[in-house]
Amino acid sequence: MSPEETGLGKVEIAPEVIEVIAGIAASEVDGVAQMRGNFASGVVERLGKKNHGKGVKVELSNDSIVIDVYCVMNFGVSIPNVAQGIQDNIRQALLNMTALEINEINIHVVGVQFESMKSTEIEIDQEM
Repeated sequence: MSPEETGLGKVEIAPEVIEVIAGIAASEVDGVAQMRGNFASGVVERLGKKNHGKGVKVELSNDSIVIDVYCVMNFGVSIPNVAQGIQDNIRQALLNMTALEINEINIHVVGVQFESMKSTEIEIDQEM
């Protein structure tokens, strides 16, 4: 991230900070079941440390910021509406916290999570 000049010095924001902010903002949206991680983030979470930046990829170039969000949606939600909500929430959170304008926020739906409670209830009804 290019440093911003102020009267007191430079302010630099690491890409990891943008990933964490975007990850938290995306997971706050209703309809998002979880963010996609990799094997390493799964192991780290099992050890008790939450990885807030998982499922978010930030690409920085000279004057543009592109964010890719990989998430799993809940079954039965409107995917376009939830995706729009994710984009709006990330854009607002980053604008409020960092004053950065984002060029693109791409949402990649990598799965749909079904409610486990409903499948359990169906199995119980079939056994009776």
